[in-house]
Amino acid sequence: MENYEEISPSKVIMLKLKKNKLAMFSIVVLTIFIIASILASSLAPYAIDEIDLDNIESPPSKEHYLGTDDLGRDVYSRILHGGRVSLTVGITASIMQITIGVTLGAIAGYFGGIVDSIIMRIVDIIMCFPFFIIAIAMAAVVGPSMTNIIIIVGILYWTRVARIVRAEVLSLKEREFIEAAKAFGLSSFEIIWSHILPNVLAPVLVYATLAIANGILTEASLSFLGMGVKPTIPSWGNMLSAAQSMRVLKSKWWMWIPPGSMVLLTVLSINFLGDGLRDALDPKLKI
Repeated sequence: MENYEEISPSKVIMLKLKKNKLAMFSIVVLTIFIIASILASSLAPYAIDEIDLDNIESPPSKEHYLGTDDLGRDVYSRILHGGRVSLTVGITASIMQITIGVTLGAIAGYFGGIVDSIIMRIVDIIMCFPFFIIAIAMAAVVGPSMTNIIIIVGILYWTRVARIVRAEVLSLKEREFIEAAKAFGLSSFEIIWSHILPNVLAPVLVYATLAIANGILTEASLSFLGMGVKPTIPSWGNMLSAAQSMRVLKSKWWMWIPPGSMVLLTVLSINFLGDGLRDALDPKLKI
C-alpha cells in the first residue's frame, strides 16, 4: 500500500472525501439537481407560465406529475426552473460575499492599524443588526428581483468570512516565509495574493459551502414573504408561499411539500459536503 507521506496533498484530500459516504452522496444529489436545473427547459413538460384552467390545484396525475398550483401551472415544471433560480442565487451570492470578505479580511489582517480598525468597525456595525429585519427592509426598498436578492445577501453576509480570513492572516503574517518574502522585495499585494491567500483557502472553501446553503435559505425565506424573486419567475421560495394558506397546508400537499423537500435536500447536501471538506482539509486526520 502507498505510504501516506508519499501521497500528494490533493490526492490525500480526495481519498478522505471519498471515504465520507455522506459527502459523496451529497455530491451525487447536488450534481443531479444542478444538471436538472440547467436542462430545465428540455426536461420540463410545460412552460412555467402555462395555465391549465381545467386542472387548477389538481393532485399529481399522468398529465401533471406533481399536480398543479392555484393558477393551473405545472408544479413539476416550475420546480425544475425554480431550482435554476434558487441555485443561481445561492452560488452567485456566495461568490460575492466571499470576494468582498476575503479581500477586506486579508487587508485588515495584513496591514493592521487604522485600516484594520475601520474595516472591523464596519463589520461590527453590520453584524449588530438582525439579519432578516435589515434584509426585509432592503428588499422592500429596492424591490423584489433575483439580482437584488444576490446583492442583499452578498452585502449582509460578507462579514463572517472577513473575520475568518482576518484571524488566519494575523497568524500567518508573522511566519518566517512571509518575512522571507518581504526580504526578497515582494510588494504587499504579491505577498497577500501568492503567499497568504493560498494558506487560508481551506477555511474559505468550507465557508463557501455554508454560504451557498445560507443564500438558498435566505432566498427561500424572502420569497416566502413576498420580498424575494418576483412571483412570475418560479423559485423554490416563492413556490412555498402557497403554504401560507391553511387550506393548502391541510389538503394541497403537492403545492408545498415538493419545493420544501428540494430546499431541505439541497441545504442538507451542501452542509454534509461542507463537513466532508472540513474533515478532508484537516491535516491532523489520517486516511
